[in-house]
This record gives sequence, structure tokens and C-alpha cells, in this order.
Amino acid sequence: MMKESMELIDAHFKEEGISRRDAMKLFGASGAAMLMGSAAIPTEAQASSSAKAKIVIVGGGLAGMSTAARFTRNLDNPDITVIEPGETATSYQPGQTLVGAGVWDNSDTEYQTADFIPDDVTVIKEKAVEFDPENNTLTTSGGQKISYDYLVVAAGLKLDFGAIEGLGITETITSRGDDSAVRKIIGQNGTSSIYFANGATDTWTNMQKFVDDAKSGKKVKGVFTHPNTPIKCGGAPKKIMYLTDARLREAGDAARANADLHFYPNGGKMFGVPEYHDAIKAQFEARDMKWSYNHNLIKVDTENKIATFDKHATVKGAWDEDLEEFEMKTTHENVEVPFDFLHITPPMKAAEEIANSPIGSKAGWVPVDKETLQHVKYKNVFSLGDIAGVPMGKTGGSARKQYKVVVDNIITLMEGGDINKNDKYAGYTVCPLITSLGTVMLAEFDWSAKPTPSFPLDPTQERWIWWLLKVYALKPMTQYGMLSGRA
Repeated sequence: MMKESMELIDAHFKEEGISRRDAMKLFGASGAAMLMGSAAIPTEAQASSSAKAKIVIVGGGLAGMSTAARFTRNLDNPDITVIEPGETATSYQPGQTLVGAGVWDNSDTEYQTADFIPDDVTVIKEKAVEFDPENNTLTTSGGQKISYDYLVVAAGLKLDFGAIEGLGITETITSRGDDSAVRKIIGQNGTSSIYFANGATDTWTNMQKFVDDAKSGKKVKGVFTHPNTPIKCGGAPKKIMYLTDARLREAGDAARANADLHFYPNGGKMFGVPEYHDAIKAQFEARDMKWSYNHNLIKVDTENKIATFDKHATVKGAWDEDLEEFEMKTTHENVEVPFDFLHITPPMKAAEEIANSPIGSKAGWVPVDKETLQHVKYKNVFSLGDIAGVPMGKTGGSARKQYKVVVDNIITLMEGGDINKNDKYAGYTVCPLITSLGTVMLAEFDWSAKPTPSFPLDPTQERWIWWLLKVYALKPMTQYGMLSGRA
């Protein structure tokens, strides 16, 4: 019955459309709960534990502030400190894709951190720069030494445009904050990136010029990249490509015919889940969008508008008589690609002060048990969000599952219990893959690498109803659900 009802709703909205005003009414906080099921924004939790401990959270973005809020809802006498220097750390990063395509403005995604600080939580507006987990202390950029009983690391990640030769960028940046050094380059000469807030605004400016050029009769080339590092929201490099295609089609058949759109991912698949890989490949073919696997962006000549990729492949080498098998070799070839519009998904990494500390790892991310999110060495340290070293999970949807596990496990330890008896994090990740101005494929999956849909609908189908979810419901769910510690 639910399946048939949702199919009818989807078909109705696709046929009839819906005004922005009506959508806001339907898909506000209460409407979001209706759409996502009664558990989306549940009844307010009551404080459930009288255990006491000093808890320090590094990072006041979505993952960190949601964790702080849930602690205050589940502890009678919370002692919570958040280390966060950013004034807008809690901003709604998933909305930057919509900004890049002109659906939203930057103001639609920007939150003030101060508006989401839970009661009974202390915020120190500095960075955590040194960690001494043997003595349960950290030091801030202002020289404060902070002690803790439990430490939660939710510091997000850094955008490393400097790893790309030719850009002349030496600084790493975050999605929000001072991006002046990067914005002087990314956003100019056809280069774009939705991965930082001002970059998303500049992406829309560049996209409009690209579309106008195609509409005027000029043959233009759009190039979209995906790097060789883990990234937040692995679907975003494809989303902005789909939206570029949509804006071209909106401008007319001639505009779309004059534009070549080409995706260059470092990997050898569209998506790690086979069902979604097949669906995306079919969608690309239907839209005449091209792709070349195993291409990693290594250099950009912004003046001449040429992107250089490392095209890599694994091939058979010599026969090893002792092992009785062929040696496998990786070949590399530099490929130069001209562009008019270049969307760069930058390499990403953990902040150096965390990666190089005792709580970091050679890979940079905080090493934790993927199910409990407990540090592999320091049992009173947990991590979640983009910086956590888990196989998947650099999305807001993942953090929504992770922060409950972290809070429950720490409270269990405070009470002297066994966290192995608690619910585990199963790797849940959700990617609302925008495929046009009006359709989304809601890709949900976990470590099984199989679709794990929350609804009785084929998850590989593009649907209007999921567009409404993406554009109108997920933001209030984040604001009134996660950032209150409820959803």
C-alpha cells in the first residue's frame, strides 16, 4: 500500500509540478517527518543517564554539534565542551550543489554556529592543535590546555587544491571560512568547484557563461573530475555534471548539442554499488554525457584552459616462474584535455595537526573501529563524520547514523557497561544523486555494497518526489532533527 501511494505521489508531482511555497509547506520539519516516516524526527528524548564525565568534542560542524546536542538530551548533568573556531561551521554543505546550479543562493545554506549551540554546552572558539591522548589532554591554538575524560573528534576534512600542479595554491581550506587565496584562482578562467561555499557561487556564474556560449553557437567542452583520495559526498562530482546538462537543455536543443560534457574519475566505476553504477551509466548514455575511467587530475593550465590527467592502468608484466603468475604493473600516461568549463573536485585530507598527532594515522584519518567508532588504540577517543577512518561514510546521512552510536557508546562506558552490546554503525550512507532539475535517484547503501532503500520503491529510478526531498525536506530535517540531537 505504501509503495502504491508513493508511486502515485511521485507521478502526480512529476505531471503537475508544485510551487515553491506549497513545497515549503509540505516539506517543512513536520512534512519531512511524514515523508521519511515517523522516526525521521522522533519524539523528544528524555535525559536517561546520571553518569558524569568531561566530554570534549573537536569540531562544531554538523557531526560535532549534533553529537553535543544528543549528549545534552541524554545526560542529566552534561559537561560538554566543543572546540570550534568557525562562525559558520554548521552550515548546510549538501546545499552547495544546488547553489552551483542556481537553484539556491549561498544564503540558503549558511548557518551561524552560535544559533545551534545546545544549552549547557561550552564552545571554545579556537583550533585544537596538539593532542596528548596518553594524558587525556589537548592544546588549542590559543595555548589553552584542555583535559577530558572522553574525546570526540569530528573535525571534518581539508580541501587540498594545492596538490594540483599549476594552480599555484599553497593553502588547504575548509568548506566555510577564509577561502580568499583559493578563490583568486578557482572561479576564474572557467575553473569551478562546489566544494567550498564561495566556489559554489562562482560555479553558477561560470555555468551561466558556459551555457550562454553554447546557446550562441560556440562549441564548448565541460570537464568534470573526481580525484584519487577519499572525498565527501562521492556523488557530488556527478551531480554538478547532471545539473550542467539540465541547464543546457533548458537553454534549448542547440545549446546542448554544442556542448561536450565529459567526466574523468580516478576510479574504474561510476559507483561502488553495482546497481547504482549500472543506473548511472545508463543515465549518462541517455543524456549523451561521456566518461573516461582511471584519469586523475594532476595539473591545470588556467591561462590556456588545459587540464592534464594521469591516465593509469594495470597491465600484465613478465611471467614469474616461481610464483607461476604474471607480474602486474601500473602504467601512467599524461593526457591533456582542453576545457571551457572545468569543475574540480579537489583532493581531500585530514587536517595536519590531527593526521600527524598520536590520534591520527598514516592515511591521515582518525583510525576507529568501523562499527563502534572507537579509536583503535585510545579507548576513550571516538571519531565520526568526514575525518573518521571508516570505509564509507563521508556524508551528512552517514553522520546522522554515526553520532547516535558515538553518544550511546560513550554513555555506556561512563556507566561501566559493554559497548559491544550496543547497536553498531553498519556503514549506512545516503546520496541523493541529483540527475536533473526535478529528479533525484536516492542511493542508499552500507558496507554490504548493496542498495538499502528506506522505502518500497526501486532505488535505481530517478524520481520527482526525491527532488522535493532534496530541495525542501533535508535541510529542515538537519536543522530541527540532527542539530537538536533528535533525528
